[in-house]
Amino acid sequence: MIDLETRLRWEEIERQILSPHAALSSQSRGRLKEEEPCSVRTCFQRDRDRIIHSKSFRRLKYKTQVLLLPEGDHYRTRLTHTLEVSQIARTISRALLLNEDLTEAIALGHDLGHTPFGHMGEKVLDSLAKEHGLGGFHHAAQSLRVVDCLEKDGKGLNLTWEVRMGILQHSKGQVDVRSGFDLAEPSSLEAWVVRISDSVAYLNHDLDDALRAGIVSDHDIPECVIKKMGASHSQRINSLIMDIIENSKESRPTFSPSMLASIETLRGFLYESVYRHANAQIEDSRVEHVLEALFRYRIEKCKDDPQGAADFISGMTDRFALQLFQDIYVPSPWPKGRTYQPD
Repeated sequence: MIDLETRLRWEEIERQILSPHAALSSQSRGRLKEEEPCSVRTCFQRDRDRIIHSKSFRRLKYKTQVLLLPEGDHYRTRLTHTLEVSQIARTISRALLLNEDLTEAIALGHDLGHTPFGHMGEKVLDSLAKEHGLGGFHHAAQSLRVVDCLEKDGKGLNLTWEVRMGILQHSKGQVDVRSGFDLAEPSSLEAWVVRISDSVAYLNHDLDDALRAGIVSDHDIPECVIKKMGASHSQRINSLIMDIIENSKESRPTFSPSMLASIETLRGFLYESVYRHANAQIEDSRVEHVLEALFRYRIEKCKDDPQGAADFISGMTDRFALQLFQDIYVPSPWPKGRTYQPD
């Protein structure tokens, strides 16, 4: 028989074992729409499950992380990035005695609103949104919009306040990791952990993908990065996680000053040698052309308002966007079996 007291017992376990600074599921601020709690899962476990079963989560597997439409099975996508963020964040959260379920839910939902074609796509959609009076586009705000308004045919996932705010607050934007600590504080330490884990994940897996693609070599990596973090991908991940665990204070997770300096060196190296790589820059104008055409098509032909067009395009996978562009704008071959008969 199912024990209908499972959730209550687990809530009591949280009160006994978690840090005084952890977010407790029994003290959640609740949901936008009140609903009966699950007898087995805590509210944060339930949110995690809703995110995993959502359509927007499944679409992440065909959205670009850094390399546009890479030909290879081992390059990261937005989905594998999300899973790596979740793994790193859960490890840190457990070590700091924070709420692992809340941390995981935030991590799994943090990029649900990301555009196709990675940050190139976000840049284009932000420009289009401003042009059409929306004030701009940011994937963190769109991720919240996805879970609040777009999933389940407009009903939303009705997540808890803590998960929703963690999703909204996860991004530090295009500033260095050190400056990210000066931003407005997230609503929970679990949200802080996800923000940091996002940086740990992308800095390391973007370097790993760049090495695999031959954009850079091991000899190009700054010596101080190798000395501080390690020579392999796993060593670098482990060094960063251990540094966070050893240096985090009760008020917030953080790195040591020396590790932060190495992180900034790595970040600068990636921006100069990978993100601004010539092949990536060549694709910028092509991505811009595709997304601008689809945005205007949705407004002019489908009679969407600008918000509807932004919602539609941000939810696309890379391959869906390219296929739709081809279906709309690329002439189709003459049907097989038919011949041209001049008048």
